[in-house]
Amino acid sequence: MASKKKTDERAYPLLDQVKVGIIGYGGAFNMGKTHGFSMQKTGKMKVEAVCDLDKARVAVAKDDFPGVETFTDIAKMLKKTDVDLCIVILPHNLHAPVAMQCAEAGKHVVVEKPMCVSDAEAKAMIGAARANKTMLSVFHNRRWDGDFVTLRELVCEKKLIGDVFHVEMFGGGYGKPGSWWRSDKAISGGHFFDWGAHYLDWLLQIMPQPITGVTGFFHKLKWFEVSNEDDVEAAIRFADGAVAHVHMSSLAMVGKERWRLLGTEGAIVSGDRGFTLHRDVDGYRGVFDVKFADSNWDGYYANVAAHLTAGEDLIVKPEQARRVIAVMDTAEKSSASGKTEPLPTD
Repeated sequence: MASKKKTDERAYPLLDQVKVGIIGYGGAFNMGKTHGFSMQKTGKMKVEAVCDLDKARVAVAKDDFPGVETFTDIAKMLKKTDVDLCIVILPHNLHAPVAMQCAEAGKHVVVEKPMCVSDAEAKAMIGAARANKTMLSVFHNRRWDGDFVTLRELVCEKKLIGDVFHVEMFGGGYGKPGSWWRSDKAISGGHFFDWGAHYLDWLLQIMPQPITGVTGFFHKLKWFEVSNEDDVEAAIRFADGAVAHVHMSSLAMVGKERWRLLGTEGAIVSGDRGFTLHRDVDGYRGVFDVKFADSNWDGYYANVAAHLTAGEDLIVKPEQARRVIAVMDTAEKSSASGKTEPLPTD
């Protein structure tokens, strides 16, 4: 996945070593530690500071990264340290304001997925990064998942099923969501803004062509203890006529495979450990089992380090992450209007 292409659009000087500040060291999945350990494996990035409102979590950070400087106030961390890059690991509704605060302080920024909770926020974040000549990227590390790496090779590189014209994606099951911020729509952005952000990022790497419209279906039918939707769907129409359907649910008593793709020369369906590939072989129907490649979950920070220290092309670009947010935003707008809606054009 790591690109060797040098970028000519970089507006900032290269660094010898990237000094990192982590903002948000909460206990959810211990993601602060996950990010910090992954970036330090590059040999070009070092955690220098950690900021969290919870003093107990700050103490944990000191154990995880001996010698790290700790703060409970973001402004103080930005002022008192010389970190080059801030990693924003906060509830979704805080991604945009904190990322912009860091950019305005002259810091490069990586935000956890999803990028933010609205297209307007995504546009503002990109504008802040450009205005301050800083890098902005989103932690779409799942591009390095073995199943996606394999699928991209089959579809985009080897083109084994020809031109893809139909995609179905499903994620979820049947069960009451947890009662915490990830299920609070005002904070999380809604049901789509969790795993749906990964799914849409995958989809839009497979199908990068322009989108002509999104039709959304959002349902709140059972789990009234939380404010996120129970079931969300987006039907996405592309300029070449291809269609993709993405469905995320906590009301699906019966699920289905994550991926089902139809192309002009074959089809691909995902399983637990690999894909089933169907294609014509000299006039005969061939069915092939393709195992998933190994995942490389450190690939994301390997690329960020190479971008900031060697000028390699940034793989997860902010404009790509904004497109994911725009689809989710537009799907909700469509659900409310009852008609297909276009993506924002600016």
